[in-house]
Amino acid sequence: MTGRIHSFQSLGTVDGPGVRFVVFLQGCNLRCKCCHNPDTWKVNDGKEYTPEQVLEKVLRFREYFGENGGITLSGGEPLLQPEFAYELFSLCKEERINTCLDTSGSLLNPSVEKLLSVVDYVLLDIKYTNDISYNENAGCSLSSALDFLELLEEKNIKTTLRQVIIPTLNDTEENILKLKEIALSHKCVVKTELLPFKKICQSKYDNMGIDFPLKDTDEPSRAKMEYLNSFLK
Repeated sequence: MTGRIHSFQSLGTVDGPGVRFVVFLQGCNLRCKCCHNPDTWKVNDGKEYTPEQVLEKVLRFREYFGENGGITLSGGEPLLQPEFAYELFSLCKEERINTCLDTSGSLLNPSVEKLLSVVDYVLLDIKYTNDISYNENAGCSLSSALDFLELLEEKNIKTTLRQVIIPTLNDTEENILKLKEIALSHKCVVKTELLPFKKICQSKYDNMGIDFPLKDTDEPSRAKMEYLNSFLK
């Protein structure tokens, strides 16, 4: 059993509760226009590791996790490698290390359901609150993410909803109120985060020789982010 991994981050502080060892898995089924990591798209890139090799790395940083920290699987899209993720998280659970999944929730199958049995926490991207925007700017439907959220609700897995705020695409009061409605209708959701769109990934697109679809889109101002966040309170 091996998984393809893009990179590691040893002491992440924005990838789930507490301090976390973050594993960025290779491969993504979506093509979000705001994607920060186009270098994770190709499934066959990256380096192969066994679950045991990754656990060995995680254990080196265990003393920093405290009560709430642990491991986070991100990407790319970790649901493309559910068997590997299950084996790795199972080993972590044996070591009593908290497990967190950072996902778009765009894939759902028996292997993904099995993976959720060893997941303590989920960071779920709800990228937009209507199907048209989802299909045009991400390549999947809102219903996919909502179906995944329903499963998290059924399994009572603590969840943070996340949305990247992109001017002209989803930076409206209407969108935030719909996101708030989604959060309030699911008891598993313990937090909702709005993240400002950033263009620091432009160099990655340039180096790969591909176009960054949102290169001409402005980043949201701090005042706009504060305004939108006020609707979540």
